Amino acid sequence: MRYSFRTYIRLCLVGWTCLLAGTALAHEFWLLPTPFFVAPGTSLNLRVFVGENFSGERWAGKSSRITQLTHFAPTGPHDLRAAATTADTLHAAVTFREPGTHLVALATNNAFLTLDASKFNSYLKEEGLDYILLERQKRGSLNQPGREAYRRCATTLVQVGTPAALDTARAWSRPTGLPLELVPEQNPYTLKAGASLTVRVLAEGQPQAGQLVQIWQCSPGQPVRISKLYSNQNGRVLFRLTGAGQYLLSTVRMVPATLPEADWQSTWASLTFGFRPPAGR
Repeated sequence: MRYSFRTYIRLCLVGWTCLLAGTALAHEFWLLPTPFFVAPGTSLNLRVFVGENFSGERWAGKSSRITQLTHFAPTGPHDLRAAATTADTLHAAVTFREPGTHLVALATNNAFLTLDASKFNSYLKEEGLDYILLERQKRGSLNQPGREAYRRCATTLVQVGTPAALDTARAWSRPTGLPLELVPEQNPYTLKAGASLTVRVLAEGQPQAGQLVQIWQCSPGQPVRISKLYSNQNGRVLFRLTGAGQYLLSTVRMVPATLPEADWQSTWASLTFGFRPPAGR
């Protein structure tokens, strides 16, 4: 069965707006423009989602949680934080005036969570944070609750007008200064189906080796697919864009906390984009 691009946007949204079941923790945090492809001059209200497995609900965080909200246009960056945080609830409205590939970056301050020992240890293993499990073992704290401070970073790519292979601005590939970020080394909007995309994991601007990066793909008429890769010594992961759809990449980094309220500091990062290869390519 064939679907129009607009139809599969709706299909993906069905999954995104499902409520989280039971007491499952909501980890991934992502920006969602609808759609990812717009005409010059279009204004969008970017929505923020939180959840698991590319399925979640609208983030209910207050605007006071936002520490950065920047629109990286081909002509330069625009700070959106003041305009978006005047009310108690975040309103991330962005106008995409210039043709090209645009990037929007958002970051939050810390929230705090305490889990009992078994749940915290399971969570660490699930998220590829085995080095924190080892550190807890060294500290003799495997049987103690996990007190965590967590902050979130999210970036998204929006294509304005027709993608151009020659893009000297390269706003989509420039590090944004987020504490943790996923930076593409090729523009996914100019790639063919089956092409490879390389993404760097940067923490405080430095490449991070051994980071688990989870990749979700939502395609028309198919269940959400997930891949799990670890970054190489240069902080890079490489994967193929196997077909049209919407992609979410996510990673998390944890270090010992320097705050009295927590033992561990985690930082979450995500990247979203659409993929619509030209017909016949």
